[in-house]
Amino acid sequence: IQQIQASTFDGIIGKFRDGAVSSLWFFKEDNAADQKFLDEYNKVATEMKGMAKVTAISCTEFATFCEKQGVKETPTVMIYPPNPVPAFKIEGKLEQKQIAGKLAKFMPDKVTKLTKENADTFLSSHPSEPKLLLFSNKKSVPTMWKALSVDTVFKRTVKFGFISEDETDIVQRFKVKKFPTVIMQRGAKGETKETYKGELKFMALKDFINPYAESGMGDKMAGPAGGKEETMEEAKPWLVQEVPELTLKSHKDVCFKGEGLCVIYLKDGEAAQADIDMLTGLSKKFTSQLSDR
Repeated sequence: IQQIQASTFDGIIGKFRDGAVSSLWFFKEDNAADQKFLDEYNKVATEMKGMAKVTAISCTEFATFCEKQGVKETPTVMIYPPNPVPAFKIEGKLEQKQIAGKLAKFMPDKVTKLTKENADTFLSSHPSEPKLLLFSNKKSVPTMWKALSVDTVFKRTVKFGFISEDETDIVQRFKVKKFPTVIMQRGAKGETKETYKGELKFMALKDFINPYAESGMGDKMAGPAGGKEETMEEAKPWLVQEVPELTLKSHKDVCFKGEGLCVIYLKDGEAAQADIDMLTGLSKKFTSQLSDR
Protein backbone atom coordinates (compact mmCIF):
# COMPACT_ATOMS: atom_id res chain seq x y z
CA ILE A 1 0.00 0.00 0.00
CA GLN A 2 1.40 3.39 -1.03
CA GLN A 3 0.44 6.10 1.44
CA ILE A 4 0.00 9.51 -0.15
CA GLN A 5 -0.62 13.08 0.98
CA ALA A 6 -3.00 15.72 -0.34
CA SER A 7 -0.06 17.46 -2.02
CA THR A 8 1.12 14.27 -3.79
CA PHE A 9 -2.27 13.06 -5.09
CA ASP A 10 -1.82 14.67 -8.52
CA GLY A 11 1.75 13.44 -8.92
CA ILE A 12 0.91 9.84 -7.97
CA ILE A 13 -2.65 9.40 -9.28
CA GLY A 14 -3.97 12.48 -11.08
CA LYS A 15 -1.39 12.91 -13.85
CA PHE A 16 -1.39 9.19 -14.72
CA ARG A 17 -5.14 8.90 -15.30
CA ASP A 18 -4.78 8.91 -19.08
CA GLY A 19 -3.28 5.43 -18.98
CA ALA A 20 -3.62 3.85 -15.53
CA VAL A 21 -6.15 2.81 -12.89
CA SER A 22 -5.69 3.41 -9.15
CA SER A 23 -7.51 2.85 -5.88
CA LEU A 24 -7.42 5.17 -2.86
CA TRP A 25 -8.44 4.16 0.66
CA PHE A 26 -9.57 7.02 2.86
CA PHE A 27 -8.98 6.17 6.52
CA LYS A 28 -8.91 7.70 10.00
CA GLU A 29 -6.09 6.68 12.28
CA ASP A 30 -8.27 6.23 15.37
CA ASN A 31 -11.09 4.33 13.63
CA ALA A 32 -11.44 0.65 14.59
CA ALA A 33 -13.21 -0.15 11.30
CA ASP A 34 -10.21 1.16 9.36
CA GLN A 35 -7.79 -0.88 11.45
CA LYS A 36 -9.85 -3.97 10.72
CA PHE A 37 -9.97 -3.18 6.98
CA LEU A 38 -6.15 -2.84 6.73
CA ASP A 39 -5.57 -6.60 6.28
CA GLU A 40 -8.17 -6.82 3.49
CA TYR A 41 -6.68 -3.86 1.62
CA ASN A 42 -3.18 -5.32 2.02
CA LYS A 43 -4.44 -8.42 0.15
CA VAL A 44 -5.52 -6.16 -2.72
CA ALA A 45 -2.07 -4.53 -2.78
CA THR A 46 -0.40 -7.95 -2.88
CA GLU A 47 -2.66 -9.24 -5.67
CA MET A 48 -2.26 -6.12 -7.81
CA LYS A 49 1.44 -5.47 -7.07
CA GLY A 50 3.02 -3.73 -10.04
CA MET A 51 -0.21 -3.76 -12.04
CA ALA A 52 -2.17 -0.92 -10.40
CA LYS A 53 -1.54 1.70 -7.76
CA VAL A 54 -3.13 0.71 -4.47
CA THR A 55 -2.91 3.80 -2.27
CA ALA A 56 -4.20 5.25 1.01
CA ILE A 57 -4.60 8.68 2.60
CA SER A 58 -5.23 9.75 6.20
CA CYS A 59 -8.39 11.79 6.65
CA THR A 60 -7.19 12.55 10.17
CA GLU A 61 -4.27 14.49 8.70
CA PHE A 62 -5.85 15.65 5.43
CA ALA A 63 -9.49 16.26 6.41
CA THR A 64 -10.02 19.06 3.85
CA PHE A 65 -8.85 16.87 0.95
CA CYS A 66 -11.18 14.04 2.03
CA GLU A 67 -14.12 16.45 2.21
CA LYS A 68 -13.38 17.75 -1.29
CA GLN A 69 -13.43 14.14 -2.55
CA GLY A 70 -16.89 13.71 -1.04
CA VAL A 71 -15.76 11.31 1.69
CA LYS A 72 -17.87 11.55 4.83
CA GLU A 73 -17.00 8.30 6.61
CA THR A 74 -14.22 5.74 6.61
CA PRO A 75 -13.19 3.27 5.43
CA THR A 76 -14.03 4.49 1.93
CA VAL A 77 -12.34 3.27 -1.24
CA MET A 78 -12.41 5.31 -4.45
CA ILE A 79 -11.44 3.96 -7.85
CA TYR A 80 -9.78 6.34 -10.31
CA PRO A 81 -10.18 4.75 -13.79
CA PRO A 82 -8.43 6.03 -16.94
CA ASN A 83 -9.94 9.24 -18.34
CA PRO A 84 -12.63 10.08 -19.30
CA VAL A 85 -14.35 7.68 -16.86
CA PRO A 86 -15.04 9.62 -13.64
CA ALA A 87 -13.75 8.46 -10.25
CA PHE A 88 -16.30 6.55 -8.17
CA LYS A 89 -16.79 5.21 -4.67
CA ILE A 90 -17.06 1.44 -4.18
CA GLU A 91 -20.45 0.68 -2.70
CA GLY A 92 -21.30 -2.23 -0.44
CA LYS A 93 -18.95 -4.46 1.49
CA LEU A 94 -15.26 -3.65 0.99
CA GLU A 95 -13.62 -6.96 0.19
CA GLN A 96 -10.48 -7.96 -1.69
CA LYS A 97 -12.38 -9.63 -4.53
CA GLN A 98 -14.62 -6.61 -5.14
CA ILE A 99 -11.81 -4.01 -5.04
CA ALA A 100 -9.37 -6.04 -7.16
CA GLY A 101 -12.22 -6.80 -9.57
CA LYS A 102 -12.92 -3.09 -10.08
CA LEU A 103 -9.23 -2.40 -10.71
CA ALA A 104 -9.09 -5.27 -13.21
CA LYS A 105 -12.25 -4.11 -14.97
CA PHE A 106 -10.78 -0.69 -15.71
CA MET A 107 -7.26 -1.87 -16.49
CA PRO A 108 -6.26 -0.32 -19.85
CA ASP A 109 -4.49 -2.57 -22.34
CA LYS A 110 -2.58 -2.53 -25.61
CA VAL A 111 -2.92 -6.24 -26.30
CA THR A 112 -3.76 -7.45 -29.81
CA LYS A 113 -6.01 -10.51 -30.06
CA LEU A 114 -4.47 -12.57 -32.84
CA THR A 115 -6.41 -14.50 -35.45
CA LYS A 116 -5.43 -16.28 -38.63
CA GLU A 117 -6.28 -13.08 -40.51
CA ASN A 118 -4.10 -10.60 -38.58
CA ALA A 119 -1.27 -12.77 -37.18
CA ASP A 120 1.23 -12.32 -40.03
CA THR A 121 0.76 -8.54 -40.06
CA PHE A 122 1.21 -8.31 -36.30
CA LEU A 123 4.31 -10.51 -36.25
CA SER A 124 6.07 -8.75 -39.12
CA SER A 125 5.26 -5.14 -38.22
CA HIS A 126 7.70 -3.03 -36.15
CA PRO A 127 10.56 -5.53 -36.61
CA SER A 128 12.71 -3.86 -33.93
CA GLU A 129 10.16 -4.60 -31.20
CA PRO A 130 9.96 -7.99 -29.48
CA LYS A 131 6.56 -9.70 -29.69
CA LEU A 132 5.23 -11.38 -26.53
CA LEU A 133 2.60 -14.01 -27.27
CA LEU A 134 0.28 -15.52 -24.66
CA PHE A 135 -1.43 -18.75 -25.76
CA SER A 136 -4.41 -19.43 -23.51
CA ASN A 137 -7.40 -21.72 -23.09
CA LYS A 138 -9.33 -18.69 -21.79
CA LYS A 139 -11.41 -16.40 -23.98
CA SER A 140 -10.44 -13.08 -22.37
CA VAL A 141 -7.08 -11.38 -21.85
CA PRO A 142 -5.92 -11.74 -18.21
CA THR A 143 -5.34 -8.63 -16.10
CA MET A 144 -1.64 -9.43 -15.75
CA TRP A 145 -1.16 -9.41 -19.55
CA LYS A 146 -3.06 -6.13 -19.91
CA ALA A 147 -0.95 -4.53 -17.19
CA LEU A 148 2.31 -5.64 -18.84
CA SER A 149 1.18 -4.14 -22.16
CA VAL A 150 0.69 -0.67 -20.63
CA ASP A 151 3.86 -0.67 -18.53
CA THR A 152 5.64 2.69 -18.87
CA VAL A 153 8.50 1.20 -20.90
CA PHE A 154 6.82 -1.80 -22.54
CA LYS A 155 3.97 0.17 -24.10
CA ARG A 156 6.44 1.84 -26.48
CA THR A 157 9.02 -0.92 -26.92
CA VAL A 158 7.20 -4.28 -26.90
CA LYS A 159 4.12 -5.68 -28.65
CA PHE A 160 1.76 -8.03 -26.78
CA GLY A 161 -0.46 -10.60 -28.47
CA PHE A 162 -3.13 -12.94 -27.12
CA ILE A 163 -4.03 -16.20 -28.83
CA SER A 164 -6.96 -18.40 -27.84
CA GLU A 165 -6.54 -22.16 -28.19
CA ASP A 166 -9.33 -21.99 -30.81
CA GLU A 167 -6.89 -20.29 -33.19
CA THR A 168 -5.47 -23.65 -34.22
CA ASP A 169 -3.45 -22.33 -37.18
CA ILE A 170 -1.37 -20.07 -34.92
CA VAL A 171 -1.17 -22.68 -32.16
CA GLN A 172 0.20 -25.28 -34.61
CA ARG A 173 2.53 -22.76 -36.22
CA PHE A 174 4.24 -22.10 -32.86
CA LYS A 175 3.98 -25.81 -31.88
CA VAL A 176 2.18 -25.00 -28.63
CA LYS A 177 1.13 -28.15 -26.76
CA LYS A 178 -0.11 -26.77 -23.42
CA PHE A 179 -1.91 -23.72 -22.11
CA PRO A 180 -1.03 -21.18 -20.95
CA THR A 181 2.27 -20.75 -22.84
CA VAL A 182 4.25 -17.54 -23.34
CA ILE A 183 6.57 -17.19 -26.34
CA MET A 184 8.79 -14.22 -27.21
CA GLN A 185 9.53 -13.64 -30.89
CA ARG A 186 12.35 -11.26 -31.74
CA GLY A 187 14.70 -10.43 -34.58
CA ALA A 188 14.10 -8.47 -37.78
CA LYS A 189 12.63 -11.57 -39.43
CA GLY A 190 11.20 -13.11 -36.28
CA GLU A 191 13.93 -15.73 -36.38
CA THR A 192 14.30 -16.08 -32.59
CA LYS A 193 11.44 -17.73 -30.70
CA GLU A 194 11.93 -18.29 -26.97
CA THR A 195 9.45 -20.10 -24.73
CA TYR A 196 9.18 -18.59 -21.26
CA LYS A 197 9.93 -21.17 -18.55
CA GLY A 198 9.27 -19.16 -15.38
CA GLU A 199 6.25 -18.44 -13.21
CA LEU A 200 3.24 -16.85 -14.89
CA LYS A 201 3.27 -13.89 -12.53
CA PHE A 202 3.50 -10.18 -13.29
CA MET A 203 6.87 -9.41 -11.69
CA ALA A 204 8.53 -12.59 -12.99
CA LEU A 205 7.36 -11.88 -16.55
CA LYS A 206 8.44 -8.26 -16.24
CA ASP A 207 11.94 -9.38 -15.29
CA PHE A 208 11.99 -11.74 -18.28
CA ILE A 209 10.96 -8.99 -20.74
CA ASN A 210 13.02 -6.13 -19.28
CA PRO A 211 16.43 -6.91 -20.87
CA TYR A 212 14.92 -6.85 -24.37
CA ALA A 213 12.81 -3.74 -23.78
CA GLU A 214 15.62 -1.76 -22.17
CA SER A 215 18.26 -2.74 -24.74
CA GLY A 216 16.84 -0.29 -27.29
CA MET A 217 15.20 -3.02 -29.36
CA GLY A 218 11.97 -1.09 -29.16
CA ASP A 219 13.38 2.22 -30.35
CA LYS A 220 12.69 3.45 -33.86
CA MET A 221 15.17 1.86 -36.20
CA ALA A 222 15.47 0.55 -39.73
CA GLY A 223 13.49 -2.44 -40.89
CA PRO A 224 14.98 -5.48 -42.61
CA ALA A 225 15.45 -3.68 -45.93
CA GLY A 226 17.42 -0.87 -44.30
CA GLY A 227 14.68 1.74 -44.72
CA LYS A 228 12.41 3.29 -42.12
CA GLU A 229 10.64 1.07 -39.60
CA GLU A 230 7.58 -0.62 -41.07
CA THR A 231 4.08 0.25 -39.94
CA MET A 232 1.13 -2.17 -39.89
CA GLU A 233 0.18 -1.03 -43.39
CA GLU A 234 3.74 -1.46 -44.72
CA ALA A 235 4.38 -4.83 -43.08
CA LYS A 236 5.87 -7.76 -44.95
CA PRO A 237 4.11 -10.80 -43.49
CA TRP A 238 6.08 -13.19 -45.71
CA LEU A 239 9.22 -12.43 -43.67
CA VAL A 240 7.80 -14.29 -40.67
CA GLN A 241 5.79 -17.02 -42.42
CA GLU A 242 7.16 -20.55 -42.06
CA VAL A 243 6.59 -21.06 -45.77
CA PRO A 244 6.12 -17.64 -47.38
CA GLU A 245 3.53 -17.12 -50.10
CA LEU A 246 4.97 -16.02 -53.43
CA THR A 247 3.12 -12.93 -54.70
CA LEU A 248 3.84 -9.84 -56.78
CA LYS A 249 4.85 -7.97 -53.60
CA SER A 250 6.85 -10.76 -51.96
CA HIS A 251 8.61 -12.41 -54.88
CA LYS A 252 11.87 -10.46 -54.56
CA ASP A 253 12.27 -11.04 -50.83
CA VAL A 254 11.21 -14.68 -51.07
CA CYS A 255 13.04 -15.88 -54.17
CA PHE A 256 14.60 -13.47 -56.60
CA LYS A 257 16.76 -11.07 -54.58
CA GLY A 258 19.35 -13.47 -53.15
CA GLU A 259 21.48 -16.37 -54.30
CA GLY A 260 20.76 -20.07 -54.10
CA LEU A 261 17.99 -22.46 -55.06
CA CYS A 262 14.34 -21.40 -54.67
CA VAL A 263 11.72 -24.16 -54.55
CA ILE A 264 8.19 -23.07 -55.49
CA TYR A 265 5.25 -25.25 -54.45
CA LEU A 266 2.18 -24.71 -56.62
CA LYS A 267 -1.21 -25.27 -55.00
CA ASP A 268 -4.77 -24.51 -56.04
CA GLY A 269 -6.06 -22.53 -53.03
CA GLU A 270 -4.55 -22.00 -49.59
CA ALA A 271 -1.85 -24.33 -48.30
CA ALA A 272 -3.08 -26.58 -45.49
CA GLN A 273 -1.03 -27.11 -42.33
CA ALA A 274 -0.03 -30.54 -43.63
CA ASP A 275 1.48 -28.85 -46.71
CA ILE A 276 3.31 -26.33 -44.50
CA ASP A 277 4.72 -29.11 -42.31
CA MET A 278 5.88 -31.07 -45.36
CA LEU A 279 7.60 -28.04 -46.90
CA THR A 280 9.19 -27.03 -43.59
CA GLY A 281 10.63 -30.52 -43.23
CA LEU A 282 11.91 -30.40 -46.80
CA SER A 283 13.54 -27.04 -46.15
CA LYS A 284 15.35 -28.31 -43.05
CA LYS A 285 16.55 -31.38 -44.94
CA PHE A 286 18.27 -29.27 -47.58
CA THR A 287 19.53 -26.47 -45.29
CA SER A 288 23.24 -26.61 -44.54
CA GLN A 289 24.09 -27.43 -40.92
CA LEU A 290 27.52 -25.81 -41.25
CA SER A 291 28.13 -22.43 -39.69
CA ASP A 292 27.82 -19.48 -42.12
CA ARG A 293 26.61 -21.76 -44.92
